[in-house]
Amino acid sequence: MIKIVFLDRGTIGPSVTINRPSFAHQWVEHDASAPEQVAERLAGATIAVTNKAPIREDILDGLPDLKMISIAATGYDVVDVAACVVRGIVVSNVRGYAVNTVPEHTFSLILALRRSILGYKQDVIDGEWEKSGQFCFFTHSIRDLAGSTLGIFGEGALGQSVAALGKAFGMRTRFAAHKGVEGLGPLYTPFDEVLETADVITLHAPLTPATRNMIAMPEFRRMRRRPLIINTARGGLVHEGDLVTALEEGLISGIGFDVLTAEPPVSDNPLLKVLHRPDVIVTPHVAWSSEEAMQTLWDQVIEHIDNFHNGTPSNALG
Repeated sequence: MIKIVFLDRGTIGPSVTINRPSFAHQWVEHDASAPEQVAERLAGATIAVTNKAPIREDILDGLPDLKMISIAATGYDVVDVAACVVRGIVVSNVRGYAVNTVPEHTFSLILALRRSILGYKQDVIDGEWEKSGQFCFFTHSIRDLAGSTLGIFGEGALGQSVAALGKAFGMRTRFAAHKGVEGLGPLYTPFDEVLETADVITLHAPLTPATRNMIAMPEFRRMRRRPLIINTARGGLVHEGDLVTALEEGLISGIGFDVLTAEPPVSDNPLLKVLHRPDVIVTPHVAWSSEEAMQTLWDQVIEHIDNFHNGTPSNALG
């Protein structure tokens, strides 16, 4: 019987209906799997399901029965796709499930920071409204989105959805050309120009060798309008140490991050030192995880497994 192993069930919310493939199979699931546990847990498995548990080349030769990996995410950096292709292992990811949830989370961060929601909430908790003697008070800046410029790094489905929301708020939207790349056409604004003119910069690019630390201190020093920096894409796109320095030097006006270079964060992550600030919001990689999006994601995972079993692999990588 076909053995299917789900390596990290705990990465999918408890509200999701974990439906299973339509064909006869043995189902094994683990709440989480450390890297050193993956090989043992996949022994004898024909199909693996993973979200963040890594499946690297060094273990594949010890898994002769493995024929398919269904990734419960769009990003596939946890799987050595090239090594799988060489061994005839089909790898499929999910796509398009987050076109509402990630853009909505992105704008939740933008709105909360642009309108100083955290700062005013804390002031009310601290009794500042009662002390003010006025119907309102002005301890934090509030800025409209209408008429401001939204710089978007990443022009895929998520970047396009964010642009649509930005336009609905009356923002000027600019898709940044890829760093160091010219000739991408009139739909793109030069990378440096976006840095210099954006009031809000939001990241929706994959993490690759070309995009790792694509925003660091040289880029921060080009930001003339002290923009908000929003990252709901991948940790590692922004140099986190330089990000905090830029905030402390007044080069940017706020940070809204849902992703970090290491997750969960390590104790020396510089962002942990500024979490108390009203112009900093860090959420625990949940932009993707509306109940609707997670259910759509899981339905795709099972669809890919069924399609593979029927001889018609879908969303195959490599």
